[in-house]
Amino acid sequence: MNLILFGPPAAGKGTQAKRLVEQRGYVQLSTGDMLRAARASGSELGNRVARIMDEGGLVSDEIVIDLIDEQLETNKSAAGFIFDGFPRTVGQAKALDDLLEKRGSKVDCVIRLVVDETQLMERVTKRFAEQGRKDDNPETFAARLEKYNMDTAPLLPFYAERGILREVDGMASIEEVTEGVEQALKQTA
Repeated sequence: MNLILFGPPAAGKGTQAKRLVEQRGYVQLSTGDMLRAARASGSELGNRVARIMDEGGLVSDEIVIDLIDEQLETNKSAAGFIFDGFPRTVGQAKALDDLLEKRGSKVDCVIRLVVDETQLMERVTKRFAEQGRKDDNPETFAARLEKYNMDTAPLLPFYAERGILREVDGMASIEEVTEGVEQALKQTA
């Protein structure tokens, strides 16, 4: 099974993906983690990624798609994938469809974590204080959230039309969100 965890930055996608990896043995493809690793590498690509992230922008589709394609190839024997933070645009969604189709696969389920943006700012402020991630400072987060609302929100109808979009209350406790995700997966199976 291939599933997408959908929601704005700091919605809890990474937390839920880690739980699904433990429970189901899927491979988590977190673009955020891949981008942070590229950034930390000090490579030319990493430096480009760092500039974009520090400004609160999203990296180009080409860069993200190349990272995903590399991971799909590296993990081609995986039982399934959890896409965390990808796709972010309709163009990326179509590119993901193409990548998966070449492998005889598809996106099976999209789980949207529905959250309150004001409370997200509180989460990010706390995470920034604890972890010091540059992309989590409140100003950068506000820019990322605005970009999400402009570019990524159009994915809702894209996946709803396919009948694979499920919604879970992302503001509930971690355990309640996990249960909601499990229920969404049962609806898909």
